[in-house]
Amino acid sequence: MLDNSADSTNTISDANTTILVSLNIGNNNHSEDLEELRQLAVSDKLTILAEVKSKNYKPSPATYAGKGKVDEIAQILKQTGAQLVIFNNNLSPVQQRNLEKHLECRVIDRTSLILDIFAQRAKSHDGKLQVELAQLQYLATRLVRGWTHLERQKGGIGLRGPGETQLETDRRLLGKRVKLLKEKLTKLQSRRNVQRRTRKRAQVMSVSIIGYTNAGKSTLFNCLTRARTYTANQLFATLDATTRKLFIPGHGPLVISDTVGFIRELPHTLVAAFRATLEETVQSDMLLHVVDASSPNREEQIEEVNKVLQEIGADTIPQILVLNKIDLANLSLETSGYRRNEYGRIVQIRISAKTGEGLDFIRMSLAETIEQRTSQWCKMLPKIEAIDDDRTIVKY
Repeated sequence: MLDNSADSTNTISDANTTILVSLNIGNNNHSEDLEELRQLAVSDKLTILAEVKSKNYKPSPATYAGKGKVDEIAQILKQTGAQLVIFNNNLSPVQQRNLEKHLECRVIDRTSLILDIFAQRAKSHDGKLQVELAQLQYLATRLVRGWTHLERQKGGIGLRGPGETQLETDRRLLGKRVKLLKEKLTKLQSRRNVQRRTRKRAQVMSVSIIGYTNAGKSTLFNCLTRARTYTANQLFATLDATTRKLFIPGHGPLVISDTVGFIRELPHTLVAAFRATLEETVQSDMLLHVVDASSPNREEQIEEVNKVLQEIGADTIPQILVLNKIDLANLSLETSGYRRNEYGRIVQIRISAKTGEGLDFIRMSLAETIEQRTSQWCKMLPKIEAIDDDRTIVKY
């Protein structure tokens, strides 16, 4: 099925023009996945000229798409003049190479698109290192039979013999760079660990704002801390983790962090590379799980976020579900508020970070959490023995 958004009589020649290909292999959320791919392409500043869709498709080992579908994509490329084809499915190195050979243009998959967006959005030194590591780890899987320049190098005088293949040279250089990046990230992680230990000694509570991408995490973070983190209605608008101190009246300060957003089928290379940043989430005392209440797929998005939390070992940390964007969800003002569980702890809050409605409930839940944490800490303190003036041992 073709959804052509460009006039076939006008050939557009632009490096940022693309065709989206989404082949359904039994996914019940196929339409949602395609919409997410559109948003990813727009976030990457690409112009979508056409979409190729198919239902109940059986992937081909050689090209993922069958011969007829590949010919259809090639015909659309001629009509639109698009310079890039993006598959909503993960392609193997061989499939990517064969598709580029048949289509005579660049072909990437969903993972490569996400990596490209991350490369554009990373601003801090830490973020750039982590993105480069993720790109190199992804590229390592593309070296195997994925390139066309793997002929052996010619030997010279004193160097005659089989020589070293270009593949081995690329793999060796890539391995050295990956090792260097991991060493730098290890040092940065050690620095963060020192900062966390300092906060622990000072009994300062740590809170992380997590959630699906474009759920409004950064907007909520800015409202609570009066920071100026970049916000936009697009996927992965902010990438670098930001930490600020937040003062709760009557209870003192706490540290709150804005983290990178999650997405369906988040590449494992990104999870591994961003483990240093996600460590802030793992070490948190509480998580504010922000959800777009206006999204029809909010339940699936909640499940995807919880999957990543389980993968990084943060699934046991107490979390409060924050239903954001109630102003867009057609919810009346009377439905905003909070809900407690059977133990009296706040587990769900309805807010609008854009209008500021419900933010007082966020502060109230943070205050209650500080009280509970202080109470538990006091119970864990050992009994202190002292000797008063009349030499009597007194326990405090």
